[in-house]
Amino acid sequence: MPDRDLIERHARPERIALIAQSHAALTGKALVARCDGDVADALWHLPAVVLAHGIEDDPVFFYANRAALDRFALTGRALMAMPSRLSAEAPERGERDRLLARVGANGFIDDYSGVRIAATGQRFRIGRATVWNLIDAAGHRHGQAATFAEWTDL
Repeated sequence: MPDRDLIERHARPERIALIAQSHAALTGKALVARCDGDVADALWHLPAVVLAHGIEDDPVFFYANRAALDRFALTGRALMAMPSRLSAEAPERGERDRLLARVGANGFIDDYSGVRIAATGQRFRIGRATVWNLIDAAGHRHGQAATFAEWTDL
């Protein structure tokens, strides 16, 4: 549980809740089933990968659930120090930039597929990913998040 505790302290409860709230508001679909108010626990145990990054010039991940840490073969500490662009290989980064621009313009997309790379060097293709803006009740943008449950090792 050290990774979970570290990530939840770093991400803060309100930003973790914003991941689920923004997803529901923008897509009209709940990211997690009823969770008796413990969104952090529900997201952590979700079998789909969930990642979120901030709004820095070179955005850094601030959240990953257990499935994301496993898929990308990272510790919580390593993930929170990693610019999100590094989750894609250099040739895929232009495609990733276009994806993020679409999300910025539309609020979310739910049709993304692309190649990503784990810390071990394992490449994998994700499919049917949803990527959305993290927007609070006042309309301020706090970053972007992504979720996917489909991938194929390459």
